[in-house]
Amino acid sequence: MKKIIYILIALIAVSCSKDPLTDLNKDVKSPTEIPGNTLFSNAEKNLSDQIVSLNVNHNDFDLWSQYLTETTYTDESNYEIFSRNVPDNAWRTFYRDVLQDLDRANELLSAETFAAPEAIAAKANRLAIIDIVAVYTWNRMVTLWGDIPYTEALDITNVLPVYDDGLTVHKDLLTRISADISALDVANGSFGDADLIYGGNVALWKAFANGLKVKMAVQLADISSESALVSSSIEAAKSGTFASSDDDAIFHYLGGTPNTNPLYVDLTLSGRLDFVAANTLIDKMSSLNDPRLPLYFEQNLGDDTYLGGDYGESSAFGLYSHINVAISQDPTFGNALMSYSEVQFYLAEAAARGITGDDAADLYDNAVKASIESWGGTSADAAAYLAQADVAYDAAAWKEKIGTQAWISFYLRGYEGWSTWRRLDAPAMNMPPTPADGGFPYRYTYPSGEQTLNGTNYTAAASAIGGDKLGTKLYWDKF
Repeated sequence: MKKIIYILIALIAVSCSKDPLTDLNKDVKSPTEIPGNTLFSNAEKNLSDQIVSLNVNHNDFDLWSQYLTETTYTDESNYEIFSRNVPDNAWRTFYRDVLQDLDRANELLSAETFAAPEAIAAKANRLAIIDIVAVYTWNRMVTLWGDIPYTEALDITNVLPVYDDGLTVHKDLLTRISADISALDVANGSFGDADLIYGGNVALWKAFANGLKVKMAVQLADISSESALVSSSIEAAKSGTFASSDDDAIFHYLGGTPNTNPLYVDLTLSGRLDFVAANTLIDKMSSLNDPRLPLYFEQNLGDDTYLGGDYGESSAFGLYSHINVAISQDPTFGNALMSYSEVQFYLAEAAARGITGDDAADLYDNAVKASIESWGGTSADAAAYLAQADVAYDAAAWKEKIGTQAWISFYLRGYEGWSTWRRLDAPAMNMPPTPADGGFPYRYTYPSGEQTLNGTNYTAAASAIGGDKLGTKLYWDKF
């Protein structure tokens, strides 16, 4: 059934082509309507593609998290995103290809009427799940840009939307996710196979939503004025989130284009040799005898030999470690939107901060063990790894311990790795030779199109956040 949904997505794209012959047969007064379920499927895929892609026109975060570095063209490793209009492409994808599709799906599904109680309940579940995916998307955007168009953003008649305050948006997202959790009825269905992440499993979406609530609360943990909200949100959600890695939110790709993982397109189908391991990650994992090294990278330099290119420098492809072919050459390699390991790291952080009374060491151990096992390691590997003094949890150095291990676990989930570093300032990153704006980036700049088309609101937003620069720290990262 998933293949059918993907085919529908492809057909939608084809139907948008400009063919003068077929246009003659169109009744422009009665356009064909795309079903709400299909729009939801499309939004899920567009979201996953944007998140996982290595294409430097769209996504630079596996570079900015210093998991990888470039072989020839090093602009993006040096934080130069302007010549390729990277912020414009990401902004357009999130607003047009994800949020607009979700908004239209919500509109269409809201208009459906049913008599059977189970159908009414399934409709309510679908609407809640649509909003959960929207909240996830909004959260990524507000933590990436800061102030963004939000309350006026999806009104297609308003081409000059105002920018909302980032913290205000973030708090509203917590309100929305709480309402979505309450609205979900696990005794009934939802999207079925039109849901390309969980297959319509409402219980798993509820666990995901609780995990997202924990994540969004932890992101505000440094803001003292929001301590009550942070605490209440985590306490309300922590028992309802993922129970194991079996609950991970994985977008599963198919074996044929255009529905393969974008990593496969960028690393294999393209025929290009643009990326190698960065020394930042290789050096850290090697120093810790990390059992994930052969799972993350090929042994193309010899048995148990790994070498990363100097981050931001031109690094010849043949001289450095390559991404494991089990990843790069597998078109179906899944993309995790959220994982059990990830949520355990957030809960460990909450405990370390004293927000909860839970055992931070246990949660940290759970997170590391789950990461190693989900990548194909064993429980024995995890136990030996955690027994090392340099890995074992240390309450006096919790930021370094949690920050470093979460960052390692987020390999090829670059935005999460970079965001962990932004929040916890660990591990130490390497400064590239010619960084744009002269230092590390802490946000994306606003799209150039906003400067020209929505100038007044853009100018106000740039001033409100402290300047539209890569180095501007955002509302959640200033402390």
